[in-house]
Amino acid sequence: MSENNNSVAIGAFILGAALIAISAILFLSGSGWGGDTSKVVMVFDGSVKGLTVGAPVALRGVQIGQVTDIHLIFDTDSIDITMTVEAEIDGNRFETRGDAEGYLGDEMISKGLRAQLNSQSLLTGLLYIQLDFHPNTPINLADIDSPYSQIPTIPTDFQRIARQLESMDLAAIANDIQTIASSLGTFVSTRAFQQLPADLHDTLVSFEALSEQLRGQLATTLPRFDRLMSESTNTMQTLDAEIPKISAAAIRTLKFLDTAMVAFEQTMIEIDALVSDDSATTYALNKALREISLAARELQLLAKTLEEHPESLIRGRSEDEQ
Repeated sequence: MSENNNSVAIGAFILGAALIAISAILFLSGSGWGGDTSKVVMVFDGSVKGLTVGAPVALRGVQIGQVTDIHLIFDTDSIDITMTVEAEIDGNRFETRGDAEGYLGDEMISKGLRAQLNSQSLLTGLLYIQLDFHPNTPINLADIDSPYSQIPTIPTDFQRIARQLESMDLAAIANDIQTIASSLGTFVSTRAFQQLPADLHDTLVSFEALSEQLRGQLATTLPRFDRLMSESTNTMQTLDAEIPKISAAAIRTLKFLDTAMVAFEQTMIEIDALVSDDSATTYALNKALREISLAARELQLLAKTLEEHPESLIRGRSEDEQ
């Protein structure tokens, strides 16, 4: 009887454990921990010192995953060292919208999704991985054997500066600096440079003297200018008062001239009527001129007769002459 009871208890325990395991599996595969996760891999050229397993993976500052593995690949043929970093992205940390297939697929990479190392704290030196969109950067994918999707990486600003410094010829820059320093020392030791403070002092003294002269001229010129402005103001006020009077006088003069012009035109019309060919005045004048011409002719004949026979004034004309 006791053996049956033990068998029942063992069976109930096994059944309960199975139910708990199934519930845990369903919970983990649903909306709980690890419900929608995916693995990605990233390849960095430089050092990843400060990046540790468990370091955050953030998308614009929001943590969406963590680093799960850091692996070093050393190529003995090319002496190249490749740092691969695997990370797990938790899809439950964010919401997706749109028609793109997958949030870490080739379409997102083509739109500029890149990974970059950033500092968590300057004091601790710890790093984390920052995901963001940089559409103007090239897609550089390393040739590695990994089953996970690879996200292209870009260097940090510090790494860019370091690469630029490495590409510089520091020895040539140092020689240039030494040459400049030597030239500067030679220039400083010249007599012209030594005389520069004295020349500068003389220039300042001359400038002060010129300033004093300008102050004196301004002291005498400004009162004159004030008087001139006052007189100009009075003149303008006088003009403002006299201009209406001058304008009225000019208007009256123009009216008088207009009347005179009308009278002159009328007079010219009357004169034109008097001197026209068919006017009575012209006819009378022509008749008078003809009579004057006849009288002048008779006077000429009389003068000729008196010249030839002056005695005719006493005896009169003879019958033969008549």
